[in-house]
Amino acid sequence: MQLIDIGVNLTNSSFHDQQAAIVERAIDAGVMQMVLTGTSLAVSEQALALCLQLDADGQHLFATAGVHPHDAKSWGADSERQLRHLLGEVRVRAVGECGLDFNRDFSPRPLQEKALQAQLALAAELHLPVFLHERDASARLLAILKDYRDHLPAAVVHCFTGEREALFAYLDMDLHIGITGWICDERRGTHLHPLVNNIPQGRLMLESDAPYLLPRSLRPKPKNGRNEPAFLPEVLREVAQHRGESMELTAAHTTATAQAFFQLA
Repeated sequence: MQLIDIGVNLTNSSFHDQQAAIVERAIDAGVMQMVLTGTSLAVSEQALALCLQLDADGQHLFATAGVHPHDAKSWGADSERQLRHLLGEVRVRAVGECGLDFNRDFSPRPLQEKALQAQLALAAELHLPVFLHERDASARLLAILKDYRDHLPAAVVHCFTGEREALFAYLDMDLHIGITGWICDERRGTHLHPLVNNIPQGRLMLESDAPYLLPRSLRPKPKNGRNEPAFLPEVLREVAQHRGESMELTAAHTTATAQAFFQLA
């Protein structure tokens, strides 16, 4: 089985000086390709640099570039130019992580919406898919996306943790859905168990969101409590179980979907 991890925060400080070993462990675990998440302009630059440094041949590591809603207050007059330059790099395959976070509100909501709209417009112009973040903001995200969706090749709601109503609204808008180790959390993720079977083949992708969201069902657990892409097979196991599919089938269709979405070889 081969897997693709569509969301890895490999620039995170907890991975400092260990990135090469983390990538090697992921490949050994069957996670053959990884998309490194850009959450600010600076982090997007770092993610691209890691792709080039650790995978010179361009077979395993790719990146997104964008500004997370937490960092939306940093969006300024020169941000679009900087982001446009990043999106021209061959390893950068999607715009994001961008979106809305009305749970923590680290940036004022009007600034979140402004940064999101600017990035959606850029994605539409450049015909790139979008890597979306949403917490407690599904209705507003849908309202904003409505004006751009017909001009976007694809968009994924990454790390989906919402309820049935939000899921079906996203699917109705022809969005993809990313599932993480949240589904392995017996305290807060069990509502996803009956929902994942409603995501059609071709719209579902898997992600670690490492170093966050270590699957709580993983045995044995790492002593450092840190998630990494090598643990994505545990997310696969849980998703396959609740879809009533074999792990091989779920791996095959989620991998094919990710390859098409990010245009991976």
